[in-house]
Amino acid sequence: MHVLSLAMAMLASPAVLHGQQPRPAEAGPRTIRVVGVGEAQAAPDEAHVDFGVETSAPTAQAAAEQNARAMERVIGALTAAGVARRDVGTNNYSVFPDYAPPRPGTEEPTLRGYRVVNTVTARTEQIPRVGRLIDAALQAGANRVNGVRFGLKDSEGVRAEAIRGAVAKGRADAAAIAAALGVRLGAVLDASTAGGQPPVFAKLEMAQARGMAADMASTPIEAGEQTVTATVTLVFVIES
Repeated sequence: MHVLSLAMAMLASPAVLHGQQPRPAEAGPRTIRVVGVGEAQAAPDEAHVDFGVETSAPTAQAAAEQNARAMERVIGALTAAGVARRDVGTNNYSVFPDYAPPRPGTEEPTLRGYRVVNTVTARTEQIPRVGRLIDAALQAGANRVNGVRFGLKDSEGVRAEAIRGAVAKGRADAAAIAAALGVRLGAVLDASTAGGQPPVFAKLEMAQARGMAADMASTPIEAGEQTVTATVTLVFVIES
């Protein structure tokens, strides 16, 4: 029975009936793969500054009320300095108990009050005035400056320039490889890109903020230039 089944299967196979052998899979084109990296520089045209107010009081309600009054003064100072109210937004608000260390001979900490922290982010396109905004907020009662972030409103335009540079670098590398191998470089078979650059950070420490609030010194903030990078992978066909 098994012999008969095998014979019938062989007769039903077109390759056996016509005496043909299975064709081997065709090999793909020979290729050269390169990775190009490009950069583009641009001056930042917007800044985001994180201001905070921290207050403490025996009760959570009292700490929150103190914080609200102080933050209103800070926001008022920012708007008076040229920041639109719509460009000031809350990004963190927290209330937590404040415990004193345990007394000698005891294990439990003592609740001495509550702390409230309210943080807002102010956005401005007036880059040269960032230092003045920080001064105004500190003088109005802000006691936290968590950082300054510079960015680009049209980051895609700068990234497109970086991509063009990456493609040119990758094409030049591929041409050099082809010349070294003694072959001709053909068309692009595949291309992909990745990469980008986050905003530039200018960190302002809490200790510095307190010092500047005390002596009313002007805050120097330099935006510098922002570098946007792009990585492009190119696959070229090797022509015969």
